[in-house]
Amino acid sequence: MKITSARSWIVKTPWGNNPGADEIRENTDRTFVFIQVDTDEGITGWGEITTYPGPVANGAIAAFVDQIGKWLVGENPEDIERIWAKIFRGMTYVGTRGATTAAISGIDIALWDIRGKALNQPVYKLLGGGVRDKIALYTHPPSVKRPDEIIQPVKDIVESGHRAFKMDPMMQNLHVGNDTFLDGEISIEAENTAMDILAAAREAAGPDIEILIDAHGMYNVPTAIRLANQMAEWDIFWFEEPVPVESWKALKQVKEQISPLVSVGERLHTRWDFVPIFENGLADYIMPDVTWTGGITELKKIATMAEAYYVPISPHDASGPINVMSGAQVMLTVRNFYKLETSRYDLSGYDVMIDHPLDIREGDLYVSDRLGIGVNLDPEWLAAHAIDPNTEFAGKDS
Repeated sequence: MKITSARSWIVKTPWGNNPGADEIRENTDRTFVFIQVDTDEGITGWGEITTYPGPVANGAIAAFVDQIGKWLVGENPEDIERIWAKIFRGMTYVGTRGATTAAISGIDIALWDIRGKALNQPVYKLLGGGVRDKIALYTHPPSVKRPDEIIQPVKDIVESGHRAFKMDPMMQNLHVGNDTFLDGEISIEAENTAMDILAAAREAAGPDIEILIDAHGMYNVPTAIRLANQMAEWDIFWFEEPVPVESWKALKQVKEQISPLVSVGERLHTRWDFVPIFENGLADYIMPDVTWTGGITELKKIATMAEAYYVPISPHDASGPINVMSGAQVMLTVRNFYKLETSRYDLSGYDVMIDHPLDIREGDLYVSDRLGIGVNLDPEWLAAHAIDPNTEFAGKDS
């Protein structure tokens, strides 16, 4: 079997409101980035790299994948490890993280999809078989500006059967967005409002629901310490990415001075980036993203490394259906699994783009024995919703 083509799809589709948030945010479009790898035996594999934020990043990553795709024509898609290393080492002079690992991730997921289809098996059975029969999920309420806005969305999540959710109560009251945040500070007014939002969320959720807080890697050391210790009053489950990822020593300072648990990993790429985290005891949980860190191949290796340190893994998989299902296939085989992230509790918005709806019941994802990663994208839907990044994103900020 040989690869005949590998390409990206950038698609835009109405994403609508987060359920329970009709009065909070207007209907919006969402952009997804999918990968298609075709073979001479008629087997198609699907991958995804949606989670890079901003239109410029999406366009650049997709173009990068298209160029690498030309490099793979004629390769045997069953040689997953060799293709992974070929791309990774081939980019060593321009950088093996970020765009490179995103490209590897999307292609790697598609190759595992092909492998499962060729062998008439779901991916998890090729990774050693399941150690559980369902995947526990955590999800998100919408971002809000006022405490009263969070109450109903949280109640809806609890009613859906989910036992954990993640929120950033600071986000909507910052002076800039999380991807342009520069100084690491937060105003007193925004900080006080964040505490009020968290208090309202805890009251609405009750004492038995885990509330995870995402700091989006934005704060300086003293600000992160202050926020985390204030939030401890409302029994938060973890404080995620308290400081920018570039300095593990800054993370160490924070970890040593806060009471909540720490989770990191969505901005780390490959097993090598996790070595100082494990060796220095810097995280209670890790959260690599299967579409960023190196695909199914690398997520499994990182999970095994984490197991040696008795650190639970909770993939950051809050994008499209390929992202969710790829992470789930790996986590079925992982003993040190906590929960898998999803963008919202109702994922029926995916149904228009895939051949089988995701089976989510009472906050758990049930993975069938359908071949490969378990879902296929609809090529006609992709073609109808495809956008040209050269025109769509012209003049827009990242």
